[in-house]
Amino acid sequence: MQVFNTNEHPHRRYNPLLDEWILVSPHRAKRPWQGQKETLPEDNRPEHDENCYLCSGNMRSNGIKNPEYTDCFVFENDFSALLQEEVFFENKSSTLFQAKPERGINKVVCFSPKHNVTIPEMEISEIEKIVQIWKMQYIELGSNDFINYVQIFENKGSVMGCSNPHPHGQIWAQSSLPSQVEKTQRSLRSYYDKNKTSLLKDYLEQELKFKERIVIENDHFVVLVPYWAIWPYETMIISKRHFGNIIAMNNEESLAFASILKGITVKYDNLFETSFPYSSGIHQAPTDRVIHPEWHFHMHFYPPLLRSATVKKFMVGYEMLGEAQRDISPEQSAKILRELSNTHYKQR
Repeated sequence: MQVFNTNEHPHRRYNPLLDEWILVSPHRAKRPWQGQKETLPEDNRPEHDENCYLCSGNMRSNGIKNPEYTDCFVFENDFSALLQEEVFFENKSSTLFQAKPERGINKVVCFSPKHNVTIPEMEISEIEKIVQIWKMQYIELGSNDFINYVQIFENKGSVMGCSNPHPHGQIWAQSSLPSQVEKTQRSLRSYYDKNKTSLLKDYLEQELKFKERIVIENDHFVVLVPYWAIWPYETMIISKRHFGNIIAMNNEESLAFASILKGITVKYDNLFETSFPYSSGIHQAPTDRVIHPEWHFHMHFYPPLLRSATVKKFMVGYEMLGEAQRDISPEQSAKILRELSNTHYKQR
């Protein structure tokens, strides 16, 4: 009988944030690939594209002209998934047929007036301006009495469904807690009630001792591949200090956050020497006017690429019907990311 090896043998790992298990099958990374390969987008965009709805000074599809912005530009999404208007609702829901209205505000955040850059190609001072915008929007949107959660996120790359290559992210603020956030809150609260400490604070302390899954670290934040990561090169940024939301960051922490955002995205681009696609988002305390000592600021990165710039991981079959599954172990992917250069490949 062989001795169990996490880098060789299939096993399950527990995700304490979502109270779910995932299947890890590291031996499958050796299989030959004959599946779909993605088409790489051309990397020859101009600094200003006259046909781009998000470039400064251009007309958007609804006839509104963008200002000649010079750093970040925020506007309400022209095609919002949520609406602010309150509607009359007669609740006729039953156990098996439940529905309720959902109010919210959707915004777009243009990270830069330059059409041909992404976060890893920006200066830290420019990224810090994005962080400050996120702070202001969390305050502004969360101050609405019908908003209880503010979700800040970015979809980067056409493979992640991004419909416009201009560097931008989105903010969806809504009256209910989204399902993933509600699951996370339940787990964080349960742990806090039992231990009187933050789940992620205790988890990070252990990760810093093991060092196996740490990718980058500075004085205030850590980037690591979570023990329970699903996506091949999934990472999470966790604050070293226990605080619940982005507005609790002091100036030094804001700069450190901007620095580590650049750090992990540079490593991503360097992995396959391509503009690395991902969905990323901040998870933080709700804005429901309740004190949330259980919340610990963190940010998720979910990149789909598996073997190269053209081969992605698909969540199908077993993942849709059974549970999430990954091939390469989190320890292996952390080692690969950690050993990559901190200088963007375009600058070498």
